[in-house]
Amino acid sequence: MKTRKIIHVDMDAFYASVEQRDDPQLRGKPVVVAWRGNRSVVCAASVRSAKVRRAFRHAFVRAERLCPNAVFLPPDFPRYRAVSRQVREIFKRHTDLIEPLSLDEAYLDVSENKTDLPTATQVARTIRAQIRSELTLTASAGVAPNKFLAKIASDWKKPDGLFVIQPEEINSFLLPLPVERLPGVGKVTEEKLKQLEVQTIADLRRMDLPTLEGRFGRYGVRFYELARGIDNSEVVPDRPTQSISAEDTFEQDVLLAELEPMIRKLAEHTWTASRKESRIARTVVLKLKTSEFKILTRSHTPVSPPSSCEELTNIALSLRERVGLNPLQRFRLVGVGLSNFCDPENASAQPALFA
Repeated sequence: MKTRKIIHVDMDAFYASVEQRDDPQLRGKPVVVAWRGNRSVVCAASVRSAKVRRAFRHAFVRAERLCPNAVFLPPDFPRYRAVSRQVREIFKRHTDLIEPLSLDEAYLDVSENKTDLPTATQVARTIRAQIRSELTLTASAGVAPNKFLAKIASDWKKPDGLFVIQPEEINSFLLPLPVERLPGVGKVTEEKLKQLEVQTIADLRRMDLPTLEGRFGRYGVRFYELARGIDNSEVVPDRPTQSISAEDTFEQDVLLAELEPMIRKLAEHTWTASRKESRIARTVVLKLKTSEFKILTRSHTPVSPPSSCEELTNIALSLRERVGLNPLQRFRLVGVGLSNFCDPENASAQPALFA
């Protein structure tokens, strides 16, 4: 198979950077993009807001406490979407194989590029320069033979960085990394791997395929491949988002009545992730896994799409009433998701966010 050339481009503190670019008075100040409210979460923070960036997934009130001198601004998603389209126009000068992941990041396949630049590194360098000169924003980029490695690389010298993983450098780069750098390795899976004395990707590579598949099912096959730097997934242009979700597996099984704090936390994570998506979700999904490993879902599609984190949370909490199991039934996992995505013009969206 011919070696591919993949670039992952990730805009730096995108929402906050757009705000600082458009308002000179904000430059040099810590800027936090978030709705005000006890249940609101941070959407983005400028590079200077180090404390807030560490609390990125936490509530607005905690971010405000950690960085009281920051400038807090409500999100302006129509403006961010417009800038995102400008970034994509720059991408299109170099390749048609563009797979957006959100408003601020995308994969590009530049195995063949429109500008006849000799290397993918030069394409990435040119794209970053064009974003800087034309949009007055910065982007980090990773260049590698596949999507998995390119995404890791883009974060390596962030912000405003470029990192390249050549095919012959895969092993030297990959093997020392902690296993949690692999996609799909959360806290629960990480703990299971540590029980198998797997802490680095080098440790994981020493495990054979039958063992990994037996322990982790289809994810075991994926871990086996990623530990070897193998990712054959293609860059798919204009792949529409099907769903966005967050879930958590508990150390000890819990009752349905005890799930409210977890549902609130996961709804915040899901809402924050959905704010990077240019399309609008209409359906709220509650996912549960019983102590017997039975998975069940409940969903609701309101007349208008959820317009706030609080509305999403309330719908997710209300879906518990439709579970219909014994009150003593215990659960080992809960998840909150958004699905049924559509374009803004096809959704009955409230104007404050999407007009």
